[in-house]
Amino acid sequence: MKIVVSGGGTGGHIYPALALIREIQKENKDAEFLYIGTINGLEGKLVPRENIAFKSIHITGFKRKLSFENVKTIFRFLKGVTDSKKILKEFKPDIVIGTGGYVCGPVVYAAAKLRIPTIIHEQNSVPGLTNKFLSRYVNKIAICFEEAKSYFPGDKVVFTGNPRASEVIGKDGIKGRLSAGLSTTMPAVLIFGGSRGARPINEAVVKALSELAEKPYQVLYITGDVHYEAVQKETELIGSPKNVVIKPFIHNMPEVLAGIDLVVSRAGATTLAEITSLGIPSILVPSPYVTNNHQEKNARSLSDQGAAELLLEKDLTSKSLVNSIDQILLNNETLTDMKGHAKKMGVPDSAERLYSLMRQLVKGKLK
Repeated sequence: MKIVVSGGGTGGHIYPALALIREIQKENKDAEFLYIGTINGLEGKLVPRENIAFKSIHITGFKRKLSFENVKTIFRFLKGVTDSKKILKEFKPDIVIGTGGYVCGPVVYAAAKLRIPTIIHEQNSVPGLTNKFLSRYVNKIAICFEEAKSYFPGDKVVFTGNPRASEVIGKDGIKGRLSAGLSTTMPAVLIFGGSRGARPINEAVVKALSELAEKPYQVLYITGDVHYEAVQKETELIGSPKNVVIKPFIHNMPEVLAGIDLVVSRAGATTLAEITSLGIPSILVPSPYVTNNHQEKNARSLSDQGAAELLLEKDLTSKSLVNSIDQILLNNETLTDMKGHAKKMGVPDSAERLYSLMRQLVKGKLK
């Protein structure tokens, strides 16, 4: 099978794509892949590192305000469609899948016009502009939240979950803890704000360090590279609590997550896929700065099911953070109950589900 994958802009679009590719490579050694993205996007750095063939097109996203730049974007889109058709005709894929971000717009649209089977994968509860546009042309739409179904033609929608969920299964939690400098005996909470960190979460944690130092649990606190030095200076001033491990970034997140009892984080789709797959309770502080406030809607899908506590950024303080952690981590009944609800929401076979959908579409079982 020859497969074209396109998606970019943020890790939330790229990591699921890479997880899917790795799953297919395990199942089908003869599969060939071509990833189409942009040179300046994160995919331009991440994909080549995985030894996956990569080609680029030039495209930008639409501004939400009326702007002359949007006129330029229309012309870039049309040029992107032309360039994509040329690439697709040369590669001759059996199927094309878009995982989100404006780059997959011209790629998937071009594939649909060439009558190549197409799928888009929507990670969030509220779809972005590109996937809304493409939904009219693709064969199937894979979703991760039931709430997303109402935005798309119902006969095209298939619930698959996020392929990233499959990658965290089967990891060694003890090894993960040790790699992060954590004890293997104390309960552990992981606090992070995404790859770049989140200033409001960092500020709340720094102010809470003195209180956290007295707790019977340990904290792995990921600051993000940008904030690390400033946080370290603050931490040194209060004596660097022994039960708090601070790092700028961790590269083996699936392994570390396997050894964690509670997560405090933003509500990005990839993170939620990972923690529900593992059955980890969470305190979610959704970013209010994202399109259509989709992170809060993602978070509510978990909190409504008892798998997470929703803590809005406007209500986030050092006191509210510590109280929320204590109420979950120091109460075995609450912790166990939330673990069960999180596990029920997990889709650990997400990558397999999506690959199965692709195979069926290629074989002509789906129209």
